[in-house]
Parts: sequence; structure tokens; C-alpha cells
Amino acid sequence: MLRRKRQEKNSLLGALGREDHLKTCLGALFEVNEAVPKLQNHPDFSTKGSLLPSCSISSISSGENFPLFSYCYDVIGAVWGRISAVWGRISAVWGGNRELTGAVYTPINALMGKTIEVAADRAYDQTKTVLPAEVARGTYMQNVPGLAALKLMHLMIGTAGGRMADDVRHEMRLSDIRSIDGMKHHDRSSITPLFAELAAAVLISDDKEKQVVTIGGLVDEARIDYRHETTGDLLVTWTFRSTFRRMAAESNHWAILDRQTVFHLSSKYAVMLFQHVASLANLDRVNTKTFTVPELRALLGVAEGKHNRFAELNRWTIKPAVSEINQLSRLTLTATPNKIGRTVVSVTIAWDVKDDPTQAKHELDRPKVGRKARQNGTAE
Repeated sequence: MLRRKRQEKNSLLGALGREDHLKTCLGALFEVNEAVPKLQNHPDFSTKGSLLPSCSISSISSGENFPLFSYCYDVIGAVWGRISAVWGRISAVWGGNRELTGAVYTPINALMGKTIEVAADRAYDQTKTVLPAEVARGTYMQNVPGLAALKLMHLMIGTAGGRMADDVRHEMRLSDIRSIDGMKHHDRSSITPLFAELAAAVLISDDKEKQVVTIGGLVDEARIDYRHETTGDLLVTWTFRSTFRRMAAESNHWAILDRQTVFHLSSKYAVMLFQHVASLANLDRVNTKTFTVPELRALLGVAEGKHNRFAELNRWTIKPAVSEINQLSRLTLTATPNKIGRTVVSVTIAWDVKDDPTQAKHELDRPKVGRKARQNGTAE
């Protein structure tokens, strides 16, 4: 029975072509119908007739076909929860007296991936940021922003949390930005170019299964309301671009990053490497990854023509980034160059999660003065 329903679903969705709104709603309705037998077969559930005799908009929106759900028990609570989630997606499309086939609203996040669920669950935790792995791994980003803009990006995504895939305007105040280490003295004139950097960043996603390359961006529009600037109260609002929102909505892999670690890192290379490794650190039986030198340069966001020799790349980007991450985070990294003859062709990054990150936490609480000496072991 369920197999036949799924076949009917696929047939109908295929016939609908590019009508995304109908696809979303009908897909959701089929999920509800597939869940119904689980309710009807439960020994504590009894009813005459079909639970869903009609799928008309009027009957669904009025709720006349759901009178018996008040008798649901804990055993079937999980199924009802799924139905409620799907019903919420339908309501988002039908709400506000919008036509079902209109072009007013396109719900990119109709069927969310796990990353959004994790971000929503952790909305209470202001010390962590949930970052889609597609963004965290950096190889999807070109025109990588500078250090301050990257920190701002983490704050923006952390502020959006479980709503990062929603087509809504997010907001925060200047005081939120000034809470970031190294950004305490920012004002309107200094944060404006940071948003310009984020708007210029390019996200590239190559779906090997669908054989589709998507090129888009991170920030669609940012506004800085400075009507009350004399009191130091600036309001910053922004919307994410559809490419980022779709990437976030479809993401099933994520990195949970300690915000204070990100905010205390002193180079964009350390931030890019840290967020990449953090997205891999929780994978089973994976604690190393080998990058060709060009791949590592792209991951770190090293500009073309800069540090062309590996000795320079290693001295000015790789070693300082690894050393700083080891000092300030829950991870311990090593970077091992791999040679063919006398030429370094790749670098293997290995990592372990510290059993006791207390020392790193203490370092985050200490003044930055003397940190480099403590990092190098030369402090008195």
C-alpha cells in the first residue's frame, strides 16, 4: 500500500513540472497520508471511515477531518509531531489568503535537512554556532572575506540560528557586533565595508548526483539604521541570498563551533581551517584529510600570487593557523607535508578532540597580551 502511494506521489510530482508551490503542498499531503496507517493500526485508536476522506483546501484548513487527534497517546506522539511539522509547511504556503499556484512565496525550506533542526535545537546556546558543512568547509567559497568579516558572518549565522534558511530579515544591534573580540570599536563607517565583503563572497555548490553546479552568494541585502547613532544604538538588518538559504535548508552535515574560539582567532586562515576541520571532527573513523597544495590554498582563502612557494605558505599561513587552533580550541591539529622528490604536493591535516579542553578555555579567558609567547612556549 505504501509503495503504491509513493509511486502515485512520484507520478503526480513529475507531472507538475516546475510548479514548485504545488510540489511542496502535494508532497506534504502525501507524507500525511503515509503516516495515517500508523495511527489507524494502533490498538488505542478507533474510528469509522477514513481519517482523511478529503484533501480539499477547505476541509484541511477548517480542521474538520482531525477530530480524533485529541485522543492520541504518547506512543503515537512522534507520528503526530511529523504531521504537525508538515501541516506547518502547508500553512506557510496557504496563509494570508495567497493563491496555491501564485508566485508570491516560494518555500525553499519546505522539507528541511538536519542542519536546520540542529540549529533550531541549539537556539538557546549563545556560546555555539551551527554552521552548514557546505559553508564551513570553505572549498565552496570564493572571494573569501577578511578576518573581521568572517567573524561577522559567524555572528550573523548564529543569530539567525534555525531560521537561517527562511526568507526573512534578520537583525542585531551594534552592541552585538562590539561584543566580538577585536571588533569592540566598530561603528557604521567600519562595519559597512565588512558587509560589502560578505556580499562579494561567492558560494559554489557542485551536486555530483544531480550533475548541477549552483553559483550564488551569501548576503542579499544589509541595512544599517543609524537614526539613533548619537546614542550608539545602530540597528543592523540583513537577508541571506537564496543560494545560501537553499544550501542551509538542504544541508545534512554541520559544524558546531565555539563562538569564543572563532572570535579570538587572529587570522582568517585560522578561522577557515578551524571551521573546516570542525565540520569533519565528529565523523566516525575520520581524523585525517589530505589536501593538494592548491586545494589547501583555496580552503584557507590565500589570494592568488601570495605565498607562492610552499615554504612561505607553510611559514605564514599553515603553521600559525594550526598553532593558534591548538591553543584556543578543543582540537589538536597536525599538518604533515607530503613530497614527491623535493616538491611538496600535498598536506595531510590530522586532528584529535582534546580529552580535557580546560587549558584552552582558560586561555580564552586570559588577556591577549602574551598569548603569542604562551603559544610558542617562550613566556616566562
